[in-house]
Amino acid sequence: MGNGANGALSGAVIAVAGAGGPAGRAALLRLAEAGATVVGADNDPQRLSEAVDAARYASGGASVTGDTVDLLDLQSTRDWAAHIEKDFGRVDGLVHLVGGWRGSETFTKTSLDDWDFLELLLVKTVQHTSLAFHEALQRSDRGRYVLISAAGASRPTAGNAAYSAAKAAAEAWTLALADYFRKAGGPEGPTSAATILVVKALVHDAMRAERPNAKFAGFTDVKDLAEAVEGVWSKPAAEVNGNRLWLTEKP
Repeated sequence: MGNGANGALSGAVIAVAGAGGPAGRAALLRLAEAGATVVGADNDPQRLSEAVDAARYASGGASVTGDTVDLLDLQSTRDWAAHIEKDFGRVDGLVHLVGGWRGSETFTKTSLDDWDFLELLLVKTVQHTSLAFHEALQRSDRGRYVLISAAGASRPTAGNAAYSAAKAAAEAWTLALADYFRKAGGPEGPTSAATILVVKALVHDAMRAERPNAKFAGFTDVKDLAEAVEGVWSKPAAEVNGNRLWLTEKP
């Protein structure tokens, strides 16, 4: 991948929700290196500015900015989408990396408080970003909505009922967005796409440092995830729209 002007995503404007976490950091950097103008959002201003600074520094001052946005508020999310399109003239992507996990030892011990928490974090934020960005993405000649999901959505374990159900709901919502893109494309097929990248779990350098003997079998490194995210733009919309791309073994 060449840097900047010659990159595969040269000229593209891509928003990253949940940019302050390890996966967000990796995505900001990878997309910037591919030539995109990247706008990250996180609800933690400190974490966000660190992530933006790191991506700017590592990608040679590429165009990376950050906005503190409350993605649990639909109007704030709509305002964010509108301001990106106004400032940069277009929006070619929304990468949804808002994560969170709560679980229990057994099904019996499931706490519905966990569901309330995860439903906000993993479902509401997807509803809000998709509703806020779908029209701008459809206007783009290469619009992509990318959801990061978990294998557990397809095969939930007893202690992960709340998490798996929230992920499954987010997937269904994203597939409905894919149907919107399919219908908007008409007989020629979709020009924009909504797609799902499925991982078992994510791992990053700090986790490996903390647990040097752990195998992290089947986990996806955040750098590999960022590469897969970038790759969504290199495939035709019709190929990725409404599909799950498995980065781990299919259950």
